[in-house]
Amino acid sequence: MDMAAKIARLVEERGWNQEDFARIAQLNRHTVREIIKNGKGRRLRNATVKQCAEALGLDVSELREQPLERLLPRMHGQRQPPDEAALKLLQEKASQPELAAWVEKHPERAAQLTAEEAEELISIQGPHGPLVRIGVEKYVELIERRRMLLQQVIAIAGTEYLCMLEQFVNLLHEKVQTLSGRQGDHR
Repeated sequence: MDMAAKIARLVEERGWNQEDFARIAQLNRHTVREIIKNGKGRRLRNATVKQCAEALGLDVSELREQPLERLLPRMHGQRQPPDEAALKLLQEKASQPELAAWVEKHPERAAQLTAEEAEELISIQGPHGPLVRIGVEKYVELIERRRMLLQQVIAIAGTEYLCMLEQFVNLLHEKVQTLSGRQGDHR
């Protein structure tokens, strides 16, 4: 499937019309019309592909390399089918007994982790690390909650509520920075 046809299908799956997509992707309406209506075989500029990917909540590499059937569930906030890479990575590198036991007990959840999330778990192993203090189950739950929140933010960012989201995030970020500064003063 060529890039323009893939983008057109993903835009359709999101339920966006041409005007919505042009606004969200910050592309010229003519460019969007060309992609959606007449795009077959048309070579898209890298900048255009980047803007399309960002609007769809994807990385450019994902948009270019992943087949459509792996991208379609993402348009509805669903996880991709597991690719087993995270599971394999955890099975090979989980040296902390609690993490190894969790992976063995929950292979389906471990397979839903991204490679980056698996690397995060691997990097915090150790006798005094967060996995010991918080516990593996609780830490994985935090990762899953963070992933869901990021998917929701991506979905909201593609709507007319982007400005409200931006204001809320900026306000919350300022609050967290202020609190972090105060905690640093007390050390």
